[in-house]
Amino acid sequence: MLTSSAAGVYVICPTPFESDGRVDVASTDRMVEAYLKAGATGLTILGIMGEAPKLAADEALAFARQVIATVAGRVPVIVGVSAAGFAAMSGLSSKVMDAGAAGVMIAPPSTLKTDDQIVSYYADAVEAIGTDVPWVIQDYPLTTNVVMTPKVIMRIIEQSPSCVMLKHEDWPGLDKITTLRRASDAGQVRRVSILCGNGGMFLPFEMERGADGAMTGYAYPEMLVGVVDLINQGKRKEAHDLFDRHLPLVRYETQPGVGLAVRKYVLKRRGIIASDTLRKPGPKLSPETIAEIEWLMERIERP
Repeated sequence: MLTSSAAGVYVICPTPFESDGRVDVASTDRMVEAYLKAGATGLTILGIMGEAPKLAADEALAFARQVIATVAGRVPVIVGVSAAGFAAMSGLSSKVMDAGAAGVMIAPPSTLKTDDQIVSYYADAVEAIGTDVPWVIQDYPLTTNVVMTPKVIMRIIEQSPSCVMLKHEDWPGLDKITTLRRASDAGQVRRVSILCGNGGMFLPFEMERGADGAMTGYAYPEMLVGVVDLINQGKRKEAHDLFDRHLPLVRYETQPGVGLAVRKYVLKRRGIIASDTLRKPGPKLSPETIAEIEWLMERIERP
């Protein structure tokens, strides 16, 4: 089961598709093994990057079961269960936990406008999935349009003992990490794990502010693992040097709209998945964009 001591790099997995749009079973197994070989301490599936809204309910469950079975208990697997209604959330949560998931992740719907609405929503979500299921707050206002202040996050943590992690994707958000860590250090709120997303764009600084690691899907996860390990070893210069080598591609992958297409292209070029297909609707990369990605990869992989 997922706990508040979770740390390291939880790689967010895309959902591999064949060129005709079917879920690619073979690539799924290969992707899982590649991420584990890169040093992932956990995997997260069916998130925003996983194109979860484009999957039918039976496809999502089958994909989750396959990943969990392939991992075979080697690392925890977190499953995104965000849904428009609590019935779907409850059903998927129950099934993936029965299959061996370590916990679930819940993003707030864009309809929430006030602090009290946000806190109330998560109370209802916990009631739906069950208080025995460890879960993750996904704080991604750039996509959800729901702004959660540190005080709101602390209220949610205190009302729900089964909340064990914050996926931090606010931008700018470094001061939010500092505020939450100071509050837990002072005993004002229970300490939970903080793993950070946004493609890893600010990872070294997030670690230095008190984050426990990363939860994102950058196409070179070994960089994320390396940066987290180096920061934990007190090797700040080496961590930033490694990060800086990858930063141009990190930035390119973080572009709104086209970012997942870029990431899948890199994963295909690296032999991790067979096709860079996105389910429709989705962008297609232009020849110029592909040439730029190739240039960025060449710079990263040069001796």
